[in-house]
Amino acid sequence: MSKVKIEWSPKFAYAIGLITTDGCLCNDSRHIDFTSKDEELVMKFKECLGIKNKVGVKYRGRDSYCRETKYFRIQLGDRNFYDFLLSIGLSPRKSKSIGSLDIPKEFFQDFLRGCIDGDGSIGFYSHPESKHPQFRIRLVSASEAFVDWLKLKIKDIFLIDGGWIHKSRDVSVLSYAKSDSIKLVDFLYKDKNCVCLSRKYAEVRKFYGRVAELGIRA
Repeated sequence: MSKVKIEWSPKFAYAIGLITTDGCLCNDSRHIDFTSKDEELVMKFKECLGIKNKVGVKYRGRDSYCRETKYFRIQLGDRNFYDFLLSIGLSPRKSKSIGSLDIPKEFFQDFLRGCIDGDGSIGFYSHPESKHPQFRIRLVSASEAFVDWLKLKIKDIFLIDGGWIHKSRDVSVLSYAKSDSIKLVDFLYKDKNCVCLSRKYAEVRKFYGRVAELGIRA
């Protein structure tokens, strides 16, 4: 019996996005692990999949003050769900090998929001050629094929033809700025009750306030 209800919905797609970026399929063909420094994100993952597994804490690595970094972790054993994840294109040791995934078009924005909350960023940055802070959405992956696929899907589904990919050390970074970031954030957060990480949504609210102040249009 599957512990996870395998049925596409906004919350389910969001959780798949989290697994894609921050999750891990164990080699035993049964267990899925999700670990994050952000406790809220782990609790949202748990909520979206409707599971009651306990959230644990572990420490690894050290920060700039030589303190061990605290991580929150949840693991579930569900062979049917594991097989489903394999069927859509995920796999163990996926970080560098992941490519295209089978995500329904109507839930792609929820999946993408999960990916960004898992391993992306939303916020303002200083641009040397502008006196105003620029708004940018970025997603990071060790797989160039995955960010290539995301860029193509964003163009196909949202009709956003901009964005760019650059290499930074051992990862590929997909970025959207200026009018493209306005269009993309509108698609990602058009449902004001959508599941999302609160600190990143705070940046979105700040962005909308800035757009209203400056009278910007996509």
